[in-house]
Amino acid sequence: MLTLKEIEQILDYLEGVQRLMAMLIYGCGLRLQECLRLRMKDVDLEQNMVIVRSGKGDKDRRTVLPETLKDDLKRHIAEVRSLYDKDRKDNISGVWLPGALEKKYPNAGKEWAWFWIFPSKSLSVDPHTLLVRRHHIHPVSLQKAFHDALGKTGIAKQVSVHTLRHSFATHLLENGYDIRTIQELLGHANLQTTMIYAHVTSKNILGVRSPLDKI
Repeated sequence: MLTLKEIEQILDYLEGVQRLMAMLIYGCGLRLQECLRLRMKDVDLEQNMVIVRSGKGDKDRRTVLPETLKDDLKRHIAEVRSLYDKDRKDNISGVWLPGALEKKYPNAGKEWAWFWIFPSKSLSVDPHTLLVRRHHIHPVSLQKAFHDALGKTGIAKQVSVHTLRHSFATHLLENGYDIRTIQELLGHANLQTTMIYAHVTSKNILGVRSPLDKI
């Protein structure tokens, strides 16, 4: 688990899109793939909400969007819009759509609402359809940046990008939020999965002051 101070240290060594993704993963309690697969229609800047579609267990859920990220997200989305406009001008195939949506709505992949929040800068060949289209950023991009940032901080913990999601849950518990609320935000089907964080947190909030601190 990472403390708030440790997360701040790691974020200090991240920049650009990688920093924004890391902040979203921690701030919303997302899995890495959930962050990468976000579409424009999944982020509600008015209601401070992120919708995770077809998460683990193929279920949709809602989670909180940090107020502090709204301006950064607006700037990022404006930049992504220019990439989207270029794809439409160049008549690039629409983005990949889940399930049978692509067959049912063949032009939906070209709509702004379905475009990736974090699109790759380069086009690639879809291995299933052999169409040249724009996919989302590859997970290795953030994983490598996170690993490099962690190394620069000197934090001696075995952690990964996924630890940001764990830290989101732990810090909410430490701030007094209800375990069932956290279960819903994380998208856990079983409360027992969420209860793991309660056990971790209890070690940090015993309310006991060591006698050594009085010396």
